[in-house]
Amino acid sequence: MTAGDAIYLGVDVGGTKVAAGLVSARGEILGKVRVPMNSREGPLAGLRSVQDAIDAALAADPSRRASVAGIGIASPGPIDPRRGIVVNPVNLPCWRDFPLAQEIRKSHRLAVSLDNDANAAALAEAVWGAGAGYASVFYVTIGTGIGTGLVLNGHIYHGRTGAAAEGGHVSIAYEGELCGCGKRGCIEVLAAGPAVARRARKTLEGAGKQAEPLIALAGGDPRSVTAEMVAKAWHEGDALAGAVLQETADLLAIWLGNMIDLFEPDVIVIGGGMGELVAEWFGRIGEVIPKWSVNSRCGEIPLVRAKYKEDSGIAGGAALCLDQLHGIPS
Repeated sequence: MTAGDAIYLGVDVGGTKVAAGLVSARGEILGKVRVPMNSREGPLAGLRSVQDAIDAALAADPSRRASVAGIGIASPGPIDPRRGIVVNPVNLPCWRDFPLAQEIRKSHRLAVSLDNDANAAALAEAVWGAGAGYASVFYVTIGTGIGTGLVLNGHIYHGRTGAAAEGGHVSIAYEGELCGCGKRGCIEVLAAGPAVARRARKTLEGAGKQAEPLIALAGGDPRSVTAEMVAKAWHEGDALAGAVLQETADLLAIWLGNMIDLFEPDVIVIGGGMGELVAEWFGRIGEVIPKWSVNSRCGEIPLVRAKYKEDSGIAGGAALCLDQLHGIPS
């Protein structure tokens, strides 16, 4: 089977679900399924959830089963991609130093690749998506957390142990809020979805009538405000919500200025559940970055929307297979 004829099975493991789908060698998602993830009843229960998703994806399109060349799995980190081990993700308590790639390989007798979900998504964007054609791609996924991946000449940069490019836990405020990782002022604790909601709730205190539109969206309870509500209020013209999002954009710009000074990528790709919202602030972010970067040409680096959005894990898993089996041309 040639690389062009191959089909890959991408698997996206999350804390509550496992998504899986068949993906062509051109990055087209041919079909996908979704099953619950049993992440709290031990390692074998978690493994069974992944097996169920793989089996369902194969059963959904049996005519293509013989063309499947490999299985790629995108999982929350930390991951040891070289040994195919899930180390100890917070939202996957079922697995501690679990050899997931080996277990799947035994069941299906196919090549199996495993990597951090942000790394996998970064590779998919670099090969088939918004970063295609660029030699270096810095990928950012923004949702309940912030994850990043760095792809250089078609290959994920893993660092010495596989733990490189954890950009979401780069601190820009050493006296800032405590992040779940144990550090203070990480960009994740300042600009991910929960941080937007916290900042909005704090801003509502003493805001008087200005607070009314956002509180109304929260059913009268300011403690119930979410990032989605802030976005909705801003789209409806609410100035307070706009101020919260502008501050978020500015924090991201400060952080991206640092990332540019460190990596100077050819392109920055933004994805994740909040990716589309952040993309609406690309203009503001582009204006602020030069104030926080020593690179005189930082403004030349494009900020672009990710292609795969909610399918980033499936596409990412497939891209891992492509790289392992055939290599990706530089």
